[in-house]
Amino acid sequence: MNFEDLSPTQKAAIALVAFGTEVSAQVLKGMSESEIERLTVEIANLRDVPPVVEEKVINECYQIFMARQYISQGGVDFAREILEKAVGNSKADEILSRLESSFRTSGFNLLKNIDSRQLIGFIQNEHPQTIALILSQLTPQQAAAVLSELPAELQAEVALRIATMEKISPDILKEIEATLEAHFQASAEGDLSVSGGAKTMAEILNLIESAAEKNILQSLEAENADLAAEIKNMMFVFDDLILLDDRSIQRLLKEVETKDLSVALKAASEEVKSKIYANVSERVAVMIKEEMEFMGPMRLSDVEASQQRVVEAVRKLEEDGQIVISGRGGKEDIIV
Repeated sequence: MNFEDLSPTQKAAIALVAFGTEVSAQVLKGMSESEIERLTVEIANLRDVPPVVEEKVINECYQIFMARQYISQGGVDFAREILEKAVGNSKADEILSRLESSFRTSGFNLLKNIDSRQLIGFIQNEHPQTIALILSQLTPQQAAAVLSELPAELQAEVALRIATMEKISPDILKEIEATLEAHFQASAEGDLSVSGGAKTMAEILNLIESAAEKNILQSLEAENADLAAEIKNMMFVFDDLILLDDRSIQRLLKEVETKDLSVALKAASEEVKSKIYANVSERVAVMIKEEMEFMGPMRLSDVEASQQRVVEAVRKLEEDGQIVISGRGGKEDIIV
C-alpha cells in the first residue's frame, strides 16, 4: 500500500481508524448517508496499513486542519504566507488547492467519485466550455484520464479553454451543478467557486498519455503560442532531466530503481543519456547500457511508464526542496 496511490476516501478511512472510535463517531455524525456508506466500505476493506502510510495520512490531515484555521483567522493570503514558511511553496499550493476543492459545489465534488469512463460518456457531447469547466474541477489525475479519451480535435479545444479559464458566473455553476446532481442522483449544499488556468492545464498534461499531450500542445501552439509556452514552462517531462544540475541528478538517481532507469533511457534523447551517464560511475554506466541491450525491443507504452515513474520521483523531491531545475526562465530558479 503506497500513500501516493490512496484515494481521498481511503485516506479518510485510514484517518478515522487512527483517530479511534469516539472521534470517528463524531466525524460520521456530520456526514451524509452516502458518504458514511462509502467510508464504511473502505474501513471494512482496510488491511495492514503500514505505519509510515498511516503517519503520512495523519500528517496530511493535520496540515489541512491547520490551513483551515489559518484561513478562518486571516483569509487565504494569510494562510498561504504561513504555510509557505512552514512547508514550502509547492506543498502550500497543494494544501490550499485541496482545501479549495472541498469548498466547491456538491455537484462537482460528486464527480470525484465517478469512474472516468462513465464521466466521458456523460460529457463528451457537451459544449467544449462546459467540458473544460467540469474537468477543471477534477483532480489532475482524473482530468487527464478523461481528456485522453476525448477525440483529438476536442482535446485541443477543451485544453485551450481550461488554460484560459477565469471565474465563472455563479448562476452558470448552479445550472451545471443541478444537471450533475440530477444525472448522478446526488444532492448537497456547498459554496461556489471554479478555477482553471495554465497551471491546471500543466498539471493535467503532466499526467496525460504522451500522444494526447503532443496533440494538445501542438494545437495550443497554433492557437496561442504564448499560452502554450507558459504551460510548457510549468510542466516537467522526462526530457527536462537535462535541466537538472549534476548534484540534483545524483540525488534523483538515489530514488530511482536501476531497472526503471534502464527502461526509461531506451527512448531517451542522447542528451538525456549523456546527462545520466556523466553522473554515475563508469561501472554503473556500463551496467545500465548492458541491461538496455539485454532487454531488447520494448513497447513504447512500457518505456513511457518507466519515464513517468522517474518524473514522479522528481516531483516528490520537489516537495522536499531537494533538487533544482535551472534554465526554465523566470525571476528565480525553481526548486524541485
